[in-house]
Amino acid sequence: MRTAGAALSALSLVGVAALAGCSSGDPGDGVSRNAPAASSPSVSPSPSASAASGWNPSPGSVAAVGDSITQGFDACSVLADCPEVSWATGSDSLVRSLAVRLLGASKAADRSWNHAVSGARMVQLPEQMALAAKERPELVTVMMGANDACRDSVRLMTPVADFRASFEASMRQLRAGAPEAQVYVSSVPDLKRLWSTGRLNETGKKIWELGICRSMLADADDLGPAAVARRDAVQDRVVAYNEVLRDVCAKDRHCRYDGGAVFGFRFTGAQLSQWDWFHPSRDGQARLAEIAYRNITAAEPPA
Repeated sequence: MRTAGAALSALSLVGVAALAGCSSGDPGDGVSRNAPAASSPSVSPSPSASAASGWNPSPGSVAAVGDSITQGFDACSVLADCPEVSWATGSDSLVRSLAVRLLGASKAADRSWNHAVSGARMVQLPEQMALAAKERPELVTVMMGANDACRDSVRLMTPVADFRASFEASMRQLRAGAPEAQVYVSSVPDLKRLWSTGRLNETGKKIWELGICRSMLADADDLGPAAVARRDAVQDRVVAYNEVLRDVCAKDRHCRYDGGAVFGFRFTGAQLSQWDWFHPSRDGQARLAEIAYRNITAAEPPA
């Protein structure tokens, strides 16, 4: 996210090495050594059930759209995208991206594409969808919306109506070029859980003070009425965004929403980047890949 990048640039000027020394793992990979390895999904495709529903649980190609999460920002090194660890299309063997799980490592290298852009908001999604459509993928993954809520103030968050209009335009853009492509839509992560988890780490709070997602993370220790109301407003907006994603997706016969799985994931510090305590670490990316694979290969869509 651009705001995070600007803030972390300031951090680098005062000594990134000091930050690395506070990490519980190797800051070069953002993985806690005490974190459990991502387990292999237990759900297998069900061809007979999927045929009845019209959903193919084994697509032969994957295109990803989204923001810095899908670009693996701050998962490998500070202030840098790391698409090789992307939950959607990355090649990292520890993450085992969705594309690798669906296609195998060799085919994923040739049959997956990542059009996500760090810092992107929903208004930029139609352009990404147009690029994805040109690939003629069998599956398009969407993870977008965190930047619409993570602004410098509550007032600057994207209005829900605008969010809806941009997502509807994105789906139309995709359908113009790839009418039969399946779409998997991830819910927006729980930013309030990010605050409640990260505020327990003193290093994380110092990084947040540089200006990361101020609408939710500013003054992390302030529990006064105004701060509580501000965080609740951001949480309510994220919930509203997820309702939009669910509703718009439901109108497209080739679209499957994750049922709030990403929003409801009970992540810990092990799944957060040790560089910014905001973006997913390698372990966090692996968990996102696991959630997506489980939902895409399930016989029925999530409730």
